[in-house]
Amino acid sequence: MMMNDLFAPWRDAWLLHLDDDLVVVDKPVGVSTHAPDPVRRDDAVSRLKTWLSARDGVAESSIYLGVHQRLDRDTSGVLLFARRKEANKSIAAAFEGRSAKKRYLAVVSPAPRTDGGTLDDLLVPADDGRMQVVVSNPRRPAPKGAQRAITRWTLVSRHGNRALVSLEPETGRTHQLRVQLAAMGTPIEGDTLYGKGSAPRLMLHAQSLTLPHPSTGRPVTFTAEAPKELMAWAKGEPDPRSLDERLLAAADQRWDLARDPDTTAFRLAHDGDGFASTPIDVYGEWAVVHCYDAPLDEALTGALLVGGMRGVYVKHRPKQGNTVVDTRKESLAPKHAVSGEDAPEAFTVREHGLSFEVRLGDGLSTGIFLDQRENRRRIRELSKGLRVLNLFAYTGAFTVAAAAGGASQTVTVDVSATVIAWAQRNLALNGLSDARHTMVTADVFPWMEAAKARKQVFDLVLLDPPSYATTRDSRFSAASDYPKLAALAMSLVAPGGKLVACTNHHEIARMKFRRWLYESARAAGREVTQAKDLPNPIDFPPAPDGHPHLKSVLVTLK
Repeated sequence: MMMNDLFAPWRDAWLLHLDDDLVVVDKPVGVSTHAPDPVRRDDAVSRLKTWLSARDGVAESSIYLGVHQRLDRDTSGVLLFARRKEANKSIAAAFEGRSAKKRYLAVVSPAPRTDGGTLDDLLVPADDGRMQVVVSNPRRPAPKGAQRAITRWTLVSRHGNRALVSLEPETGRTHQLRVQLAAMGTPIEGDTLYGKGSAPRLMLHAQSLTLPHPSTGRPVTFTAEAPKELMAWAKGEPDPRSLDERLLAAADQRWDLARDPDTTAFRLAHDGDGFASTPIDVYGEWAVVHCYDAPLDEALTGALLVGGMRGVYVKHRPKQGNTVVDTRKESLAPKHAVSGEDAPEAFTVREHGLSFEVRLGDGLSTGIFLDQRENRRRIRELSKGLRVLNLFAYTGAFTVAAAAGGASQTVTVDVSATVIAWAQRNLALNGLSDARHTMVTADVFPWMEAAKARKQVFDLVLLDPPSYATTRDSRFSAASDYPKLAALAMSLVAPGGKLVACTNHHEIARMKFRRWLYESARAAGREVTQAKDLPNPIDFPPAPDGHPHLKSVLVTLK
């Protein structure tokens, strides 16, 4: 199957049933029932309305979808909506009166010892949005807010330590199936909240739904075929989906990004999408494939062209970044597109309404690090009236964000005169070039030492060094030198100011990174009043092991 459209609001294959009363869909993984954020429109309701509007040639505002059930974002399968308000009463009665019958499939591990049974538990809210099972005690009343959850389950098949089970919930509590199976000692594979995260997705699928039809009153059943990757995981087999299917699945989770005219550069496929060796970025109408010790798959470039990309560039990246000597070698980063048309030597992409110059044929880097998109938005929101220092600034994208947010002063420091000039062009692109914004070409370590001697301080310091760097006078490795670097940066933070510290070194785990920052504060004679982890953008989902490549912490100093 080749792709006719890489980014679509809805796909015909997801439609299970449509009539005057009902629309029933096979919701894909990664799509929430309702948008978790009002500014986003990547939920099932919004996307389905957009698709129905285009399909029927009517205004989106005229389309009604009544919500009667919800599936977690990472659960696939049958999801039903009412198409007219008059249908709501009977649908609600079916769900509330338990005449609506739901069946799920799940892959669990370890395999249960019995072939089935009934789970009857009391659930109460726990921390971080989770639920927990309360152990019943006849001598004590049930905790306030406890809800009874009943699920009948049947073993479908065993495959070594894994098992495929069928689940029929009689109640509809938050995370009911996930928390009950975890409490039974057989958590669902891929469940990072209640179990293990080794699977490429949450292995839970809403297989069927039966209820009386609102118009006829007769029972109707809607069924969604079990996903290929779920069935293969249950048997311990490789993901059987084709390259096109996996690429479309990744694209489907970026639909809201792709439709946003204010953001034209983002990651199309990442570790958590099954593209750890070949992540893909989109820059306007061009794609960039990063090959980490992996050959370029011509089928992948072909699929991207069919999907609508005008051209495809490639960057060959060794797994160990410190082995790269010349990042502009033609063998590592060809100057021309390997498929399709060349992009202009330099062109502009947009991010949250700001403009940035990129060069796809100019070495391994393109001019902007896309994984920092949401951090730049945060910097823009934080910077009003602040003195901002941007260290290891590269092409100054953080500086542009701070200036756009109303920073009273920015200082941009990088050892390369080429990227400092590029940073100045980025400011000019956004109409932000003025005397408040100073550009400095210097090695960051001695510059900070000199700034410390001058007792120069800033309200907000941005620290995003490369994992490895070599200059004429120094060498830097994040794995060994980051604590010293962070301590020096903290000495430049004004009382009550903030440091945004980042690293994408794959050997530095988030907890280790946080510990380093506290140690750096003590070394600098500073006290941390808050250290807040900053989440990565939605287009950079972590690999199944759950470890994000980018770690970002907002540190507030007393």
